[in-house]
Amino acid sequence: MLILTCPYCGVACDETELSPGGEAHLKRFGPGSSDEEFETYLFHRENPKGVHFERWRHAYGCGKWFHAARHTMTLEVFGTYPAQVYEPPEDIKAAITAKVPGWSWRDFS
Repeated sequence: MLILTCPYCGVACDETELSPGGEAHLKRFGPGSSDEEFETYLFHRENPKGVHFERWRHAYGCGKWFHAARHTMTLEVFGTYPAQVYEPPEDIKAAITAKVPGWSWRDFS
């Protein structure tokens, strides 16, 4: 079972209290975007074996959206953080780097 801690209310909850929201840190293109850019935004998602950044909503709690960094093969959670930031906090990046040799945030940004 996946256990995530909501960064807003501090509750550690299992996935049954949460709603998944897909991949985090996607760039949405504006009204002048091409059809290809809009298609990429809507349909093209990463599905990595390894570190992945996801959006979750604390549906049966405070109701707020947040991001989680986890490993898709081991289900290890590196941390959670507010959805209003553009990249994970330094402590989460350091935790990932310590466990996954060669990992770099630049690969995701």
